[in-house]
Amino acid sequence: MLPTLAVLLGLTAAPVAVAADAASEVDVELVLAVDMSGSMDIEEARIQRSGYVEAIRHPDFTNAVTGGLIGRIAISYFEWAGSVNETSLVEWQIIENARDAADFADRLEARPVFTRRGTSISNAISYATGLIEANGLAGMRRVIDVSGDGPNNMGPPITPARDSAIAAGIVVNGLAILIRPSGITGSLDRYYADCVIGGRGSFVLPVHRPTDFATAIRQKLVMEISGRETKPQIVPIQIAPPTDCMIGEKMRPMFLDRVYPQLDK
Repeated sequence: MLPTLAVLLGLTAAPVAVAADAASEVDVELVLAVDMSGSMDIEEARIQRSGYVEAIRHPDFTNAVTGGLIGRIAISYFEWAGSVNETSLVEWQIIENARDAADFADRLEARPVFTRRGTSISNAISYATGLIEANGLAGMRRVIDVSGDGPNNMGPPITPARDSAIAAGIVVNGLAILIRPSGITGSLDRYYADCVIGGRGSFVLPVHRPTDFATAIRQKLVMEISGRETKPQIVPIQIAPPTDCMIGEKMRPMFLDRVYPQLDK
């Protein structure tokens, strides 16, 4: 059975005012920012990729698209590790029906699968924000869907990147991959809840087993496309203190000394 959905509502983002013709209007502009860092072996990377392909081909995905107010979405995909792999980018495509979804899934499936070193969620969010800001579309909602199996440990700190996305009217959601221990103090889904996600109705979904990928991704995409919101989970402060959003950087002393020496003061 799929693990319980961990939900955290974020900050309220201002509506995006965009002057555009009807052809550019969509229910949601959705960027899938997928972790392919070296902490995932190649088999896990393939399982994750196939999970996205399967979810996009599933009728639940198409039904969520056609059930929207406008009845179409725009979707893009890229992979990241210590930096963004720009060659992995699957450019924006308008999805209106099952054929469109199958075409996007085919394009994604055809890309080679490989992993790289490091984990920079901040670079992933900043790159995804740029994709949304430059696409010329007019989405009723704008969403970054970021997956990951560890905390930010390369590139800029995570919270400024997250806050910039929110300020641009973008919601950041998370898929926390908990198949292997992340090595951080506390749980990775809590780190995502405190440090990565944000915006109105934002949430993080944990995945504990490789076999859960396809179902979890499909559930997440349906929620993002439909704009469905759930009640926030209330966590008392004395039980769960705020996460240190620099924990990943602090686990890399040489990198910390070179880039963030002020943290040792």
